Amino acid sequence: MPPLKGKIDMDMQTERIKGILGNDCKRSKRNAMRYLTYLKKQIKGPITLTGIEEFEWEVSYISWGWDDPAYLEMKELKPSFLDHFELIELCEPDSDGDDIVAFVERMGDGKRFHISLSKLECLEFKNECYQLVDDYAVWHRYF
Repeated sequence: MPPLKGKIDMDMQTERIKGILGNDCKRSKRNAMRYLTYLKKQIKGPITLTGIEEFEWEVSYISWGWDDPAYLEMKELKPSFLDHFELIELCEPDSDGDDIVAFVERMGDGKRFHISLSKLECLEFKNECYQLVDDYAVWHRYF
């Protein structure tokens, strides 16, 4: 029986991550800094990002609905997982964190935010950076 496609994809992703970090792939600030160095060399040109899932502040609004006036008001001030962002710069993790920080500009109104890179994905699947950002999010979530 042939292996499942998802297993092959995950194995390939693990191999790519090991190619960046070596055998010590555990999530740590040290490895986040190594990943940051790698991504800064690899990511070229503008990329458009969006949220993978609701940002923490949005979770309480799920039961009220995305058209709730309070949610819409907060969305003007805070980044939403539904927004599209242009990556400005990748930054070091916060002093007590192990997640690369993406400095982004929200398309439409130009507001700028710092968002954990593991919470984002490339909007364009065909962009060569899609796999880089996806592999990073998988590393941060599962290793």
